[in-house]
Amino acid sequence: MSATLDACLRSWPWDPWLLATCLVSVTLYYRGWRALGRRDPWRWHGGRLVAFFGGVAAVYLALASPIEPLASLLLGVHMVQHLLLIMVAPPLVWLSAPMFPLLRGLPRSVRTLWVVPLVSSRELRRPFHRLTHPLTALPVLIAASWLWHVPPAYELALRSPPWHYVQHACFLLAGLVFWYPVVRPFPSRPRWSAWVLLPYLILADIQNTVLSALLTFSARVLYPHYTQVPRIANLSPLDDQTAAGVLMWVPGSVAFLAPLFAIGLRLLYGAETERRPRAAQKANTPDRVIYHLPVLGSRSTRPGPRHARPFAVGPLYRFFRWRHARLTLQIPLLIVAAAVIYDGLCGPQASPLNLAGVLPWIHWRGLVVLGLLAVGNLSCMACPFTLPRRLAGHWLPQRWSWPRGLRSKWLAVALLALFLWAYEAFALWDSPWWTAWITIGYFAAAFAVDGFFRGAAFCKYVCPIGQFNFVQSLVSPFEVAVHDRQICTSCRTKDCLRGRAGIPGCELELFQPRKSGNLDCTFCLDCVQACPHANVGLVASLPGSQLWHDRLRSGVGRLSQRADVAALVAVLVFGSFANAAGMVGPVVEWQQRTAAALGLSARGMITIYYLLAIVLTPLGAVTLASLASRRGAQPPVALLAVATRYTYALIPLGFGMWLAHYGFHLFTSYETIVPVTQRFLADLGLGNLGEPNWRCACCLPSPAWLLRAELLFLDLGFLLSLYTGYRLSFSAESGRRQVVKEFLPWSALITLLFFVGVWVVFQPMQMRGTMAAGG
Repeated sequence: MSATLDACLRSWPWDPWLLATCLVSVTLYYRGWRALGRRDPWRWHGGRLVAFFGGVAAVYLALASPIEPLASLLLGVHMVQHLLLIMVAPPLVWLSAPMFPLLRGLPRSVRTLWVVPLVSSRELRRPFHRLTHPLTALPVLIAASWLWHVPPAYELALRSPPWHYVQHACFLLAGLVFWYPVVRPFPSRPRWSAWVLLPYLILADIQNTVLSALLTFSARVLYPHYTQVPRIANLSPLDDQTAAGVLMWVPGSVAFLAPLFAIGLRLLYGAETERRPRAAQKANTPDRVIYHLPVLGSRSTRPGPRHARPFAVGPLYRFFRWRHARLTLQIPLLIVAAAVIYDGLCGPQASPLNLAGVLPWIHWRGLVVLGLLAVGNLSCMACPFTLPRRLAGHWLPQRWSWPRGLRSKWLAVALLALFLWAYEAFALWDSPWWTAWITIGYFAAAFAVDGFFRGAAFCKYVCPIGQFNFVQSLVSPFEVAVHDRQICTSCRTKDCLRGRAGIPGCELELFQPRKSGNLDCTFCLDCVQACPHANVGLVASLPGSQLWHDRLRSGVGRLSQRADVAALVAVLVFGSFANAAGMVGPVVEWQQRTAAALGLSARGMITIYYLLAIVLTPLGAVTLASLASRRGAQPPVALLAVATRYTYALIPLGFGMWLAHYGFHLFTSYETIVPVTQRFLADLGLGNLGEPNWRCACCLPSPAWLLRAELLFLDLGFLLSLYTGYRLSFSAESGRRQVVKEFLPWSALITLLFFVGVWVVFQPMQMRGTMAAGG
């Protein structure tokens, strides 16, 4: 036996009172659960028994396992103990609906003469209801968490065993009070609206994030006790404190955000009536109305999420209906593009001093992802590169159809991978001249392709930027869609597709009543203006919900049959991590060491890095996940079909990484545009805006809230990817066990990518395009 295992086994503390309490609790619950299950197996299923046993086991592990003695030596272990008591045991206990089984498990005389009168008394129920109200429960959790982490109180608990027990009791009780309104265990009937739980959980996550950030980023040891005890594994007290903060931060955020996401879905979809199970039919029990949760629910038979009313109302609605709305947005960006080209070719060739080195690589990219997050594909809507299409329509024939062999995303996949590689290999971010010529090339390609080929072929099959926007906007909160499908059923002219009165229809041939999601939709608004019934507009939809089904989509077909779109998704998702990781200190140092060891040039090393990151790694990871998932599929499914179906679950997490990365550069370098614009206008002799303050061309220190925002983006993307994968596992008729077998490999891949993203955002990153980057 190894010394570590032997020490672990010998360090189990003996607490007979706790052990007896746990054994009595599980025995009473099991007796009551078994008796209730005979009468109503539909409600008292095995999941409740597992939840109660899991909650009791979490308490026992926290207080009577090696965690307890090690907590006095390592703050990180102490944090695990607190997480078990606050965030693991309480929700599991409430999910088991413990009241009835525990009461039923008691001897009849004790139950009827003592416990039931006590539980049903108004003197006990009234303070309990007040204590578990969200307006009370949240301050209770915050007070317990913050007061016991104040150094004097924390040190007192470490020095005094009785106070240590009081601390644990406070954490457990605060957790029970906090999670009660979230779980709403049967037979509770809360008097507050479920909408209250959304800010309730958000505020809980914020306070947890702030407290964990104080531990993570503190430059000194907050609890002197840990400087006086023997160190384990050569872990310094400060590193131990940082690890404890990260443990509180990441799992804590997941614990708060996962039910937030589930409750939001339940509120949006409402209640559903589930078909009675056979066990309930045999027991002659009535039908019940249930709420589906992401993990515990069963497959929904709904055709899809119902759209809300069009977003554009009043003046905004009239603007979108205006024929020249898109042109109004494109003209300012066309002027900016012209300025970027001119300054890139004629201005100073130092990136922080040039519009072509600042605007495209800092501001435009950040604003694109924020626009996708807030509304949708605004980038394509205001894209100036499509303006040459109008000129091409007058000068060139536009008579040919795009070649049949290129009617897929494979060309765009290759161009996108080429761009990701070239961005690093040729340091495009540091070359205003290259940036200007890339912009010119974009205008020329759009003019040539759309001048000879009809159907907006450049946007649909060629443009890498457009493919990025199409994929990421699948998780945007709005899409261009119809409001009332019945109106479309009675429409005979189909003007949204064909056009009318000089207003063109959809050039990408997306028929609105059969369109689903934003894939291939440029937000051109032609369908909005062409519809004579004012039945098309920006419509609110649940982010990511268009990935949860595999219905036939106009202009796209079925996503499960589009291996080219799945490949595009894989390149974009893994490219988001590769692009961000390629700028952090440890990866840059690894590239330099490897290049020196192999005798490679910097460009050669970058080529190998991107070959591994966006080709071999996604190919290997998706193949392994597909092979493991395929083993659980019944009937057997082709490997390519499994890979294609589940790859779409990675989109939200990839988008979260793009948001974290580009948002970081935007919010730390947004001032760089000011002195560059002053210099550019002064060179042109257009106005006197003062002497440029080149200190603004340096990057700003990263504010404390920015890291929390990056982690929040990753958290939300992680949860939405997990739920999307879960929903995709129901695309075939299968039992719950089979669904779990198919989904588990992909959940492991999503989790692994999530932790890679968390590691990346915690690393120091190069500040390109600024003075601090050295050009």
